[in-house]
Amino acid sequence: MDILKSFAKHARKYFSDSKLLKIIEFPMLFLGAIPENTPALYSLMNYAEMQNGTWYPMGGMHEIVKAMVKLALEKGVKIEYNSEVIDFEINNNRANKVILKNKVVEADAIVASADYRYIDILLGENQNYSEKYWDSRVLAPSSLIFYLGVNKKIEKLVHHNLFFDEDFSVHAHEIYTEPSWPQKPLFYVSAPSKTDPNVAPVGCENLFILMPVAPDLEDGEEIREKYFNILITRLEAYCGESILPNIIYKKSYAQSNFKADYHAYKGNAYGLANTLWQTAFLKPSLKNKNLKNFYYTGQLTVPGPGVPPALISGLVVAKEVDKNLQMNV
Repeated sequence: MDILKSFAKHARKYFSDSKLLKIIEFPMLFLGAIPENTPALYSLMNYAEMQNGTWYPMGGMHEIVKAMVKLALEKGVKIEYNSEVIDFEINNNRANKVILKNKVVEADAIVASADYRYIDILLGENQNYSEKYWDSRVLAPSSLIFYLGVNKKIEKLVHHNLFFDEDFSVHAHEIYTEPSWPQKPLFYVSAPSKTDPNVAPVGCENLFILMPVAPDLEDGEEIREKYFNILITRLEAYCGESILPNIIYKKSYAQSNFKADYHAYKGNAYGLANTLWQTAFLKPSLKNKNLKNFYYTGQLTVPGPGVPPALISGLVVAKEVDKNLQMNV
């Protein structure tokens, strides 16, 4: 639980082998800081994975979303699909209405789970934090992702495959210290079809390749294709067989997509870096300081990035909203 000691020092109390240290420190790439700048507290993530294992929802991650929607509908929630929030109506220090592209919705309380900075822009003078504040934050990485459908089985792959066959410190430097496209990237390959027969046709593989990169970089088709060729070449070399000729579906996703689809600040994929000065109560607040009934959830606030922490932020806010509404009955 030590937040004053670095993860790097903490890990070296228990491990000396360079390969084991790579395994232990690799998740730090996604936490948004090099191990030397990450509090030892975040070793809790490694512990949870090693002690409790890695769990997979059969049918894919979208099954979690479908289950939440099912539960919400059972509880009487009305869901407005394809209705982007474009503004709020504010009176007497309260946000009373949410303005969507196609309608206006009245509200007793508002919980905004879109990108925190995007919501702050919509709030104008009632925003929690200025552009200067956001620009001073250290962001976690974005990602270059490739979704692939392959019309054959690839024997050597397992469900989770980490490629840290290049220098960890160099790639981390190219994300956090001097943001640039990496020379020799580390990357992750997920093959859920190894576990779940429902995510690919018989005899085929469903692959997800992810390379962590600095946010706010230019990510045109030429640069994406360059890195696709680098990653697929290394993947083929490891597997000992050709894969490229057997790809029947391919889609890429990177910084500009995160911006366009989610208004993600600078195209980040993992929220704020988990440095000491951006941990716990030092993260952006769950409550708007100017509006009595306005709250934030998601990866840019407490407790932080990742699916479980983002969901937990919603649980914490729900209790605050309930308490607020009861006080104003």
